[in-house]
Amino acid sequence: MNTELARFNMIEQQIRPWDVLDPAVLELLSTMRREDFVPAAYRALAFVDTQVPLVPGAQAQAEGACMLEPKVEARILQELRLQRHEKVLEIGTGSGFMAALLAHRAMHVHTLECRPELARMAREALRRNGVLNATVHEVDAATGARGLAAEGPFDAIVLSGSVAEVPAALFDQLKPGGRLVAIVGDEPVMVARLFTGGAAHAAAARDLFDTVAPRLLGFAEPTRFSF
Repeated sequence: MNTELARFNMIEQQIRPWDVLDPAVLELLSTMRREDFVPAAYRALAFVDTQVPLVPGAQAQAEGACMLEPKVEARILQELRLQRHEKVLEIGTGSGFMAALLAHRAMHVHTLECRPELARMAREALRRNGVLNATVHEVDAATGARGLAAEGPFDAIVLSGSVAEVPAALFDQLKPGGRLVAIVGDEPVMVARLFTGGAAHAAAARDLFDTVAPRLLGFAEPTRFSF
């Protein structure tokens, strides 16, 4: 595979058509080695418009262990409009690729992962790519869903997966005017939503695009009644 041609085609055929036009974001995507964050068994999928499994078999989707599509990662990165002085929290490290993108735009990234094997993989990939301003925290799923208040407040929070709704505790960890991006809803209808503000009751929300993403572990699901 011609890696550089595949990367170019990913940007021109998948990412630009999704209204990702920020020159700095496009430049970062053209230089960041996405293939270095993909498990060897799935390396051929590194630049494909699909979610890439991070663990073998059907287990990946069931446990939410997937990289999001390149266009989804790129659009989220663009919408956050990060500045070099800002501090970011990511929930759902996965491969570490989104953390690497965030770290190149911000001052520091704290990223939470509940699967020990993925936390190790992400740390190694970040180290190999010289990303020194991203810290991977290995936590249990329930702890991860509560964020990382000890390191807050944050200028931006990213949920790299879907949730039924965003917990109030995460809004409380945003600085005034901070941004939070999450994919919310239930299959088959989910939406990537940008929240701006601090406390949950004061956060303004704007829908960005429709998509479907694997669930993040540890987050509460709505009660389902049966008759």
